[in-house]
Amino acid sequence: MPTPTLAFISRCLISATCLVLPLLSQIDNLQAAKRPNILLIVADDLGYSDLGCFGGEIETPQLDSLAAEGVRLTQFYNTGRCCPSRGSIMTGQYPHRVGLGHMTRNLNQRGYQGHIADEAITIAQILKQGGYRTFLSGKWHLGTEDPTKHGFEEFYGTLVSAKTFWDVDHFTRLPATRDTHTYPRGEFYGTDALGDYAIDFMRMGRQNPEQPWFLYLAFNAPHFPLHAPKEEIHKYADRYHIGWDQIREQRLARMKKLGIVPPETKLSPRSRYWDWGEAEARVNPAWDSLPTDRRGDLARRMAIFAAMVDRLDQNVGRVLTSLRQNNELENTLIIFTSDNGACFEWDPFGFDIRSSRNNTLYWGDQIERMGGPDTHHSVGSGWANASNTPWRLYKHYNHEGGIASPGIVHWPAQLKQSGKIISTPAHIIDIVPTLLEAAEVEYPQTWNNQPTIPLAGRSLLPLLKGEPQPERTLYFEHQGNRAIREGRWKMSAVRGEPWELYDVSRDRTELNDLSAQQPERVQQLSKKWNRWAQENFVLPFPQDYRIDYLAPLKPLEAQ
Repeated sequence: MPTPTLAFISRCLISATCLVLPLLSQIDNLQAAKRPNILLIVADDLGYSDLGCFGGEIETPQLDSLAAEGVRLTQFYNTGRCCPSRGSIMTGQYPHRVGLGHMTRNLNQRGYQGHIADEAITIAQILKQGGYRTFLSGKWHLGTEDPTKHGFEEFYGTLVSAKTFWDVDHFTRLPATRDTHTYPRGEFYGTDALGDYAIDFMRMGRQNPEQPWFLYLAFNAPHFPLHAPKEEIHKYADRYHIGWDQIREQRLARMKKLGIVPPETKLSPRSRYWDWGEAEARVNPAWDSLPTDRRGDLARRMAIFAAMVDRLDQNVGRVLTSLRQNNELENTLIIFTSDNGACFEWDPFGFDIRSSRNNTLYWGDQIERMGGPDTHHSVGSGWANASNTPWRLYKHYNHEGGIASPGIVHWPAQLKQSGKIISTPAHIIDIVPTLLEAAEVEYPQTWNNQPTIPLAGRSLLPLLKGEPQPERTLYFEHQGNRAIREGRWKMSAVRGEPWELYDVSRDRTELNDLSAQQPERVQQLSKKWNRWAQENFVLPFPQDYRIDYLAPLKPLEAQ
């Protein structure tokens, strides 16, 4: 047989290329036309500046990579507390509208039923009806006992707020007949388990390749109790001895360099805090004013918190690896955020054993036991203030420290603006309409033969693609703390105190109260807030929240 000539081989290669390239083009077109998988990741009590891509010193390379390849939302708002935010994330409604204005205790008012309203419809239910597989690995905490009755095929996680990260029995698998992972004694860690089941659920989703999947990965980290593997804690053991004052300054400098905040942003003073059951506020102390043993205890608390965030990021990385290995990353819409700002409860020193006024000072050899099984700590208001750099206040409140979340969106198949930072205000009520638009699923007009509640938010996809957006008004309330944001103006108020007015285009740290200079604007915005509050079952405020940590106070009905 004659040896093929070079010209012959070249002709064959050209012919093969001519056949293969159109085929590859068709495959690309099919992939582009295929509805995306959806991965919604929510952290619990993560502060605004905790991630590296938002200025933090904690090592979060996986989330940083999503930000570098995707879009960061620097004015992405939550509701200020976990249950209300999760209600909004699941329904696209303001939380009071679906019965979750407070927590899971029924206060016998429509906006404060303590569980997701019977007439509410979740994003899982809508996507499931639209042909999606639906999974939840993580925290539910919407006042009902079975997420599989709210649209999720499979569930693993906590039904309430976390009590421990070390006890496998604290976590639930539903339906109850499903197989569960078996963990060797001493090797269970809650955040890792959520990663395990997230990967399992994605594997289940691939069993039906004609169907896209929706995975809600709702970490309960870094919510207290402060629990983390020792190897992670030791990574940060020496990092926080410089204290919260220097950490805040360093974070703000990095935030300016990254473009997260404008160069002229001023650091807010150390925030006020309200101790358990107290009506009068105090102010977080200067780090250098604290005794040496107290600083050692507090530095270790923040090291454990950082370790929890680090481990969360590692599990995000495991999920991303699974997506890459299965060629799914390109056409998976990923949204990451936090349910509220960092948690101050209840003073600069944190609490121990349970949520209360109880605090134990750890020192010497006791430090090494912190964060392990049979321990229970919180981080306290001083470090929470640092986590929310540069904003005022924290979780529970409607100043920026309570309601500003880090927001990351990643979807290479549709969003080609790698590393873009968007400062247009948005809100977690926008997540549901965003997912529906991406999934090409219509929001139902009726559900169970009843009209559905119109969505409160709007899709973020036009904003993410660079289309101009009309100005909007956003509303907030939790435990009498309240806010309204309209364009450059924001009014904020602490429970029992009058409205403050800020021009957040120049003063997002809420330092220069303009309410006395602009009473007409205050009146105009307060009328809007009152109207929204009436329409969404916020008012009347509960006379009794049935909790010990709030001091008795005659609530303000309106201002």
